[in-house]
Order: sequence, then C-alpha cells, then structure tokens
Amino acid sequence: MLENLDNIEALMHFGLTRQEARIYLLLLTEGALSGYEAAKRIGISRSNAYGALAGLVDKGAAYILEEQAVQYQAVPVNEFCFNKLHYLKEVSDLLEQQIPKETFQNENYITIRGRRHVEDKFRNMLKEAKERVYLSVPLEIAALFQQELETLIQEGKKVVLLTEKPEEESELLPGAVFYYTAHNDQQLRLITDSSYALTGELQDEMHTTCLYSANPNLVKLLKEALANEIKLIEIKKEQENI
Repeated sequence: MLENLDNIEALMHFGLTRQEARIYLLLLTEGALSGYEAAKRIGISRSNAYGALAGLVDKGAAYILEEQAVQYQAVPVNEFCFNKLHYLKEVSDLLEQQIPKETFQNENYITIRGRRHVEDKFRNMLKEAKERVYLSVPLEIAALFQQELETLIQEGKKVVLLTEKPEEESELLPGAVFYYTAHNDQQLRLITDSSYALTGELQDEMHTTCLYSANPNLVKLLKEALANEIKLIEIKKEQENI
C-alpha cells in the first residue's frame, strides 16, 4: 500500500536507483554538493557517488552547477515528477498508436494477485466501459474509484451500485442507481458492458486475489447473482413499505 512507501522506494518508482534516490534526497535537504561531498555524507565511494549523480542528471533529477568546482543541485520534486509523468504520457500515446490492436477477445480465466494490481484492473475496467457498469462492493471500496465512477455518469453511462447505505446522503454518487445491502467483508464484483467480469476480495497487498475474465460463462454467472441480489433487495423494500 502507498502509505507504507518510504521516500526512497517512492522515488524508485520514478526510475531512480536506490543509490540515486538517497543522493537526490541529500541534495534536496542540504542544497548543492560536489561529488566528493555527497560521497562523504552518504558514506559511499566517490566513484559510486559520481555515477549516481550522473544518473540523476541524465534522468532529469539534478542540475550541474558550473562554478569553481562542479556541484550538483536537485530538481524540485514536483517538477521532476511532473516531467517524468509528462514524458511517460507521451510514450504511452505513442505505444497506443504503434502497438498492434488486439484482434480477438481473450476468454481465459486470469488470476490477479496483489491489491495494487487488482485496483489497477478495476480502475481500467471502469475507464474502458462503453455503456454500463454493475458493481457490488463495500462503500469504502467504491469511494476509491469515485473519480472514475463520476466520469462514467457524466458521460451518460449507466452505473448500478450495490453497497451499504451511507450515513449521509451527500456520500452518494449523483446519477448512479443504488441498491442497499449489507457488506460484511471486502468482496467485490464488477461487470462492465455485460462482457467483462472481476470478482474476489480486496484485502491487504499480500492476500488480495481476484478472478478476471471475458468468458461468457463467468459473466453470466455473476450477472445472475447480482440480478438475484437486486430482486431480493426490491422484495425486502416492498415488504418494509407495506
């Protein structure tokens, strides 16, 4: 989970090695330093320090100051991260144009392990939905994907959500269809466009496992389960109103 990432590990996600990340943090906190000073502060050899500094310059995380002695200054972290994300977006757009398009629908059953990977798949299924989304999740999990769900609603796509009733109506997604039910676990079920399904439990990083497929049998099974759950909710609501 993100809250468990320290600064060095977070920087490594932006392409820095562990040693480069250590020196980058040093430059941020102490200002411009020479390779000799950086090596002394961190406790590594000069050759390793200069190698890491050269890597930082090459990756856009540090500038070279040409003064009496060569020094290195960190690029502000928000600028470094923005530049990296901007570049990756350009590369992503290029790949989408150049990579051959999928010519068939893969109907295999795919096991996805790890909370982050499951959340990524969940988010991308929502992003790629063309007409409708049915999901049964605890309210706290639905909140993780509120931005994507709001976008779907704004685009006129149908969003049906089975979840527990929130304490305040303001927590609801305007435009979504709600069916209130009890969620005593972290189970999630998601169907998009009656073609793709994801089911499993969203726990911690180590213990999260979900099944994803475009196989019609799994999609049909989940659709029937959700339809039956909706029917029971409606019957219960009718009885309460009698």
